[in-house]
Amino acid sequence: MLNKLIGAAAMAAVAYAVVPAHAAKMGGCSGPNLEKTETTIDNMADGEGKMMAQKEMAMAQDAMLGGKMGACGMHLSKAMHATMMK
Repeated sequence: MLNKLIGAAAMAAVAYAVVPAHAAKMGGCSGPNLEKTETTIDNMADGEGKMMAQKEMAMAQDAMLGGKMGACGMHLSKAMHATMMK
């Protein structure tokens, strides 16, 4: 039982480490992608989706400035998805 618990904890730790790195690669946390997403957000109609996208964008910028590219990519991806909300 203890071995299963340790194994599950190890898998969770690996997933937690890999997902932000994958998000940075897929989201492309770069200046042009941040700029493109910010332009899309600016053109959105006011509402809950726009507020959520703006919050995620701010967190992505903070993460990028802090050198946390995985977190930046994750927040940028969330901001992009929020721009698609109706």
